[in-house]
Amino acid sequence: MITVILKLALLIVGFVVLIYGADFFVDGASKLAKRFNIPSFVIGLTICAFGTSAPELAVSVTASVSGANSLAIGNVLGSNFFNLMVVLGVCAVINPIPVTKNLLRRDYPVSIAAITLLSVFLMSDSDISRFEALILFCCLVGYMTWTIVDTKKHPELADTQEEDTQEFVAWKCALYIVGGCAAIVLGGDLVVESAKYLGGAIGMSEKLIGFTICAIGTSLPELVTSYTASKKGQNDMAMGNVIGSNIFNILCILGISGLISPISIGDANINATLLDCGINVGVCILAYIFCITGKKVERWEGLVLVGIYLSYMAYNIVKDLF
Repeated sequence: MITVILKLALLIVGFVVLIYGADFFVDGASKLAKRFNIPSFVIGLTICAFGTSAPELAVSVTASVSGANSLAIGNVLGSNFFNLMVVLGVCAVINPIPVTKNLLRRDYPVSIAAITLLSVFLMSDSDISRFEALILFCCLVGYMTWTIVDTKKHPELADTQEEDTQEFVAWKCALYIVGGCAAIVLGGDLVVESAKYLGGAIGMSEKLIGFTICAIGTSLPELVTSYTASKKGQNDMAMGNVIGSNIFNILCILGISGLISPISIGDANINATLLDCGINVGVCILAYIFCITGKKVERWEGLVLVGIYLSYMAYNIVKDLF
């Protein structure tokens, strides 16, 4: 019992360290980028997008290297489920979310294509080889390049940021970047080890641990960011954060994790993982239909997304534990 309480405490500490580490890293890297006059939209696309996905990256890479492959991919798929259905759904319930043309034309179709490509890779040989991981990562580079070029062609559509009036302090910037990276690595290790112990103690599979405990914990930055943006009426930010994070989760996190250590699902878990991918594709298309029908996600549509998430989580937990 004492060990369980200790592991639970370490899990919470791990999530806190992960989230604050990502925040410090983004702050330091953004200041460094602005010091060298890198455009704000490039900072948002790269540094900030990486920062909000850093917890998932740390957990998935740590899990992949330690051989917990089902946890690694379950974390990514579970995080995408949580982002699309809970984060987007809750934000829509708070305030119906209008959708921009760029999101419908460029970003949302890319997120659907990314999960479809992942499904194809898994169906072919039940794993993500280094070559397939390289393809995912190259797709990320292509998407980022497309976004940068597209934004330069249409600067009026780019997000604007307030000018940073704080003085650039090199040592503080370096401390934030190095300290943030160290916290991300430490937090990721604490989360994986603690979650594996706690999940195993109650009979949860690695896949379910990643899909629930790790996915929800590592998605907290997206939830907080999108919830705050929605409360302030910044609906573009709330929607863009969800879709951008889902693209990064698949193309960046699984791309980097697979390059470091190929991710093999195994025959025992492949059918469940493919079902998760299929449901993910289906919900992506459903949410896209919500977006294009009224050019916004309405409150009732947000409730539908949250309801689907709760139902599917209940199905996975009952199937795994009973």
